[in-house]
Amino acid sequence: MKTEKATFAMGCFWKPDLIFSKTLGVVKTEVGFMGGFKIFRNPSYTLVCTGATNHAEVVQVTFDPKKISYKKLLKIFWGNHNPTTKNRQGFDIGTQYRSVIFYHNERQKKEAEESKKEAQKRFKKKIATEILKAPEFYLAEKYHQKYLEKRGLASCPVY
Repeated sequence: MKTEKATFAMGCFWKPDLIFSKTLGVVKTEVGFMGGFKIFRNPSYTLVCTGATNHAEVVQVTFDPKKISYKKLLKIFWGNHNPTTKNRQGFDIGTQYRSVIFYHNERQKKEAEESKKEAQKRFKKKIATEILKAPEFYLAEKYHQKYLEKRGLASCPVY
């Protein structure tokens, strides 16, 4: 089976991890960090939360393109967070909570840009989501992996 990767930042990474992990065609999800200053290699959650690293919390999705398209993953992305708020999702505020689509190839970039234009039609406010080439992915600490699956939605006050 040939798989592809998709990486999304849409606020706290716990809920997106849960959503994508339950999606048919998704083989694996991992949470981590992307898009920060290169001086901070393999940052800890604690350091990312200071805002000093400029990393975003992300979910990296490994998927089977024969079972789910990247376009369908983008629809899930747009439908499960507020892309009009800069550096914020609900009560979570900071650069680590910004909305970003990190593309892994030119086709993903094109599809992400097209989906952003389409999504904008559904929002009165301007979409703040960035579309950026995927830099190095840093895996978050083990206790963050499958966090809501292990602890339930009630363990997170935002949800």
